[in-house]
Amino acid sequence: MSEKFDAIIVGAGPAGSAAAYSLAKMGFNVLMVERGKYPGAKNVMGGRMYAYALNRLIPDFWKEAPVERCVTREKLTLLSEKSSVTLDFQDNELLEPPNSFTILRAKFDQWFANKAVEAGATLIPNIRVDDLLWKDKRVVGIVAGTDKLEANVVIAADGAVSLMAEKAGLKKFLAKEFAIGMKEIIEFSGKTIEDRFNLASEEGAAQLFIGQCTKQIPGGAFIYTNKTSLSLGIVVYINQLIESKVEAYELMREFNSNPAIAKLIAGGKIVEYSAHVIPESSRTGLFTDGLLVVGDAAGLLVNSGITLMGMDMAIASGMAAAEAVKIAIGKNDFLKKSLSYYEYLLKNDFVLADMHTFKRSPKFLQNTRLYSLYPELACKLFHRLALVKGPKKRLFDEFLEETKGKKIQIIRDLIKGLRSL
Repeated sequence: MSEKFDAIIVGAGPAGSAAAYSLAKMGFNVLMVERGKYPGAKNVMGGRMYAYALNRLIPDFWKEAPVERCVTREKLTLLSEKSSVTLDFQDNELLEPPNSFTILRAKFDQWFANKAVEAGATLIPNIRVDDLLWKDKRVVGIVAGTDKLEANVVIAADGAVSLMAEKAGLKKFLAKEFAIGMKEIIEFSGKTIEDRFNLASEEGAAQLFIGQCTKQIPGGAFIYTNKTSLSLGIVVYINQLIESKVEAYELMREFNSNPAIAKLIAGGKIVEYSAHVIPESSRTGLFTDGLLVVGDAAGLLVNSGITLMGMDMAIASGMAAAEAVKIAIGKNDFLKKSLSYYEYLLKNDFVLADMHTFKRSPKFLQNTRLYSLYPELACKLFHRLALVKGPKKRLFDEFLEETKGKKIQIIRDLIKGLRSL
């Protein structure tokens, strides 16, 4: 292939497809390459997508996209070995328009990439990109095996451990900046899911778990409801998982056997297991001469403790990258200064604004007391409230007794949490 493209996009995940779709709609000559046999074949996420970013690009996308369920119930569960406390939130204002959906990437990514193809982009799957193509210290294309493909701009959308960002000198990888997510898909009938999670037809639930499920390792667990399956998984920081000497499969096994979880997944069939790396606090350089970095490859993710925003940021960054490429093509200038318009767009959108707002959250969320002391404390207090066995104490007195010698630390953590989250 000797043709020169306006843009080559490495990776056909949400960020890559958003960039390809946007550029193709503008009339540019776009090539999107994907190392999987098809888009979504190698892409993994927990299974929830906030709708805001994609709805700007494709209004009412849920009417045609293969979404699973619209999330109508938000649950946060504090978990100990034998008990749990759950906060259950519902808000009809989150439904018009829909706030978020559960999805399965193998289906969703194929749909999104095909939208880009329909708009005029070229998609080549099953291609491994080995290197960047350089000329006069500027990226001018990609190297895939013996093939050299040229473009005015390359957009790196190749995931959390981005080879393209590393080759461009924009990223060095440190284990402490990443988390690992482990996930099972457990198959059920749709009626079983609706009964167990108290849902109407097509409604979905997102339930997060903090506490015993990670054995005091910073992180958490989740269950998302799909049409006929549950996406269940655990996310923990890689470096602390290594230091704990706990095997990853042990976390999954014990989480599944916890009484609060076991009854939710009883009778289900595990049909898929996967794992992936999450750039929890791993920010990559966003651009250099001839190259833009988007989505997970750029570390564009925010974990505010309750909401984990990644896929929507990936889509928004793909859209911003396309706009920056359009301006660069108009000026015929693909050097760093010209492409810095991409960062300007992200700063004036929610992506870098939210990352700045929650910049303290990664450090705060590595506080081990969040996963040991506080879930246990909540469960013990509710146990004492529920138990009728002789004279009872007031809740305040129960709290004083359970927090003896810990009050100053609790106050400090509360202040830090309010500032961070």
